[in-house]
Amino acid sequence: MLENSVYSVLLAMHNIALVGCAAAPFYNRALVLKRGQYGPKLHYELDKVVEDTLQGNVPYCITFIVVLWITGLSMPLAHYLFHGEIRVLHMVGNTALTLKILGILGMMAIMFIIFFQINPRLRELFATFSPQHEPDPAEEKKFFALRARRKYLCEICLLFAIGILVFSAFLGFGV
Repeated sequence: MLENSVYSVLLAMHNIALVGCAAAPFYNRALVLKRGQYGPKLHYELDKVVEDTLQGNVPYCITFIVVLWITGLSMPLAHYLFHGEIRVLHMVGNTALTLKILGILGMMAIMFIIFFQINPRLRELFATFSPQHEPDPAEEKKFFALRARRKYLCEICLLFAIGILVFSAFLGFGV
């Protein structure tokens, strides 16, 4: 009974984090596509909302990844504590686990690039803009080029998230 309760709580927390990891790139993508309808011309108030929203999601993404790792590692540890051995997975489960971990690592690599390279540069550039003045065309061009790069990476991140969700379904295969 205790083992099932521990496993259920860990699995519930893991699934919530997993859905959070998938939801962020999905909803961010929807926002970016809507903003894209206005073209690569700065609309200060709109672009401020977009940047504040996208960059405001960073702590949530990091939290979801941390919870994903903690719960993902805790489930086999709980099995070991209750049974004295590591749970052996079927070949399909091992393959799914490997692909899931690779997907998570891929998402983390993309998050690192976006959070620590692209977003700070976008903040710097946006700070030079003002609602009262036309932006410098060269700076505006750099801003939208960085946004395009972030959008491309987020598209890849969304594919990783979908893969992670699919691979998770196969972890219990053969049990």
